[in-house]
Amino acid sequence: MTLTIFLGSLLLAMAIGIPISFALLVSGVALMWHMDMFEAQILAQNLLGGADNYPLLAVPFFLLAGEIMNEGGLSKRIVEFAMALVGHIRGGLGYVTIVASIMLSALSGSAVADAAALTTMLLPMMVAAGHAPHRAAGLIAASGVIAPVLPPSIGLVIFGVTANVSISKLFMAGITPGLLMGLALWVTWAWVARNEGVVPPPRKPLKELLTTMRRCGWALMLPVIILVGLRMGVFTPTEAGVVAAVYALFVATVIYRGLKLSQLFGIFKAAAKTTAVVMFLVAAAMVSAWLITVADLPGKVVGMLQPFLDSPILLMVAIMVLVMIVGTAMDMTPTILILTPVLMPVVIAAKIDPVYFGVMFIMNNAIGLVTPPVGVVLNVVAGVGRMSMDTVTKGVMPFMIAQFLIMFLMVFFPWLVTGPAKLFHGGP
Repeated sequence: MTLTIFLGSLLLAMAIGIPISFALLVSGVALMWHMDMFEAQILAQNLLGGADNYPLLAVPFFLLAGEIMNEGGLSKRIVEFAMALVGHIRGGLGYVTIVASIMLSALSGSAVADAAALTTMLLPMMVAAGHAPHRAAGLIAASGVIAPVLPPSIGLVIFGVTANVSISKLFMAGITPGLLMGLALWVTWAWVARNEGVVPPPRKPLKELLTTMRRCGWALMLPVIILVGLRMGVFTPTEAGVVAAVYALFVATVIYRGLKLSQLFGIFKAAAKTTAVVMFLVAAAMVSAWLITVADLPGKVVGMLQPFLDSPILLMVAIMVLVMIVGTAMDMTPTILILTPVLMPVVIAAKIDPVYFGVMFIMNNAIGLVTPPVGVVLNVVAGVGRMSMDTVTKGVMPFMIAQFLIMFLMVFFPWLVTGPAKLFHGGP
């Protein structure tokens, strides 16, 4: 009955158009009434306590770094380097998109920001070169969702805070799955674009390639600084966000000079708006998370999934299918905040590595950003590219399927995540 009231009130609030953050508060109040423990002070304390979390400071700084990179020309230089590197291959603009998305993912950690930047820069070029518009838009959308998996991922930060799992370990464990997502797109693009008669531009001379690499070298150094700093223990993930923002600001204003001081107010304002949305979502979700714990909903879910606990792989398949279904109707952040407190006790009971589960969970939620009918990244690509949702949805299907196949491959072969993660992190 408790689970029914929680889900029923949440889904009803969302169905009548209440924003997800307020819908979470509504479900929390409904649970409090049901348990006969309604107290406004408890509601306020959990709401404030949810946002008062030191690791969450990484979110606004990584968002700010992403805004600075897009406005300051760092993203454009990354695309230029990818063009010089793989643009000459048959179907080269598609490979440019994939390589550029991986590089940008290691800079911003935001699927929406990366998809918007890639659509603005590469979609007109791909269409002008002769690629089918729906296929080009679909590839860009699917490439954008690599960002929440590769570090520095805002999704991994939120999951780490919600599940009390090491964010540094999550970052290191996300590297291989993110690269495998890119590999899946590479193979799929080679297959779907094999019959397109697009003539690629000539190969860039080595001298020009090295010149391009030098021009974007400062931008390419950012992910190296973050990963090496985390691996060596120089700074925490929260401090890494500050480093990323300050470094991006320095490079954009002093080195590349693509950012004027007059633009800073707008950049800070945009980052602050996005931060406010994310932080209020987190705060509202912490109210529900506390009540979920008090009502022992995780214990009830563990009881329901008891037959699966002896088979971790079968349990992971069931969870991944559940998250896939939820992802068709809900954005990544609320899905993380709602499902994490419920699923983590099940994962721990089944003795599944929380870091491995976290990466798989975020990967599933990231792909959910391009699953219709909601698909936030689909909407971004359609809006920026001035296309219909149906067109982008048609183009993204083969790429989305390829990424889901990679995800389930890692469900059946967990060492693809846990093995490389141990190498990067240097521990079990």
